Amino acid sequence: MAAVMLQATPAFSASTATSPLVGTWLLDTSSLPMPPAARPKRVVLDFKQVPGNKWTTSAEIVEHDNNTLQAQSTLSLDGTPGKASGTYLVDRAAVKMPEPGVLVMQLMYQGVPASTRTYTVSADGKVMTEIEAYFKDGNPMMRTAYFKRVASQTK
Repeated sequence: MAAVMLQATPAFSASTATSPLVGTWLLDTSSLPMPPAARPKRVVLDFKQVPGNKWTTSAEIVEHDNNTLQAQSTLSLDGTPGKASGTYLVDRAAVKMPEPGVLVMQLMYQGVPASTRTYTVSADGKVMTEIEAYFKDGNPMMRTAYFKRVASQTK
């Protein structure tokens, strides 16, 4: 009976509380475990909560050769797959938010799973950690990166 009750308990509902993940985040490129010449010059993620328990993600990646990639999606936070658009190699995604400060995102491209990313926010709300799980050369891989919150501009 307890297991059934736990399964029936609703997960965090974005419509009832604001997630500390909401905002604009700038990647600390020095946190990437790759040679500096291979790192992107700039990565900006923008997260927004949308009425109806949905989540909007916008990403802009400026590669080391100045090529700019973008991706956008607005998805239900219940894990239902949906369309992603842009020039980054992702065309479908799904997101879940088990609690306000945790976002799990699954990405795919042309029917092939690309990566799973888990985002968490520090207690002070200034740093976001991204753990990316993916496969490389037949092996499971994980990469950790850190983003800093972009200060809001108030006038």
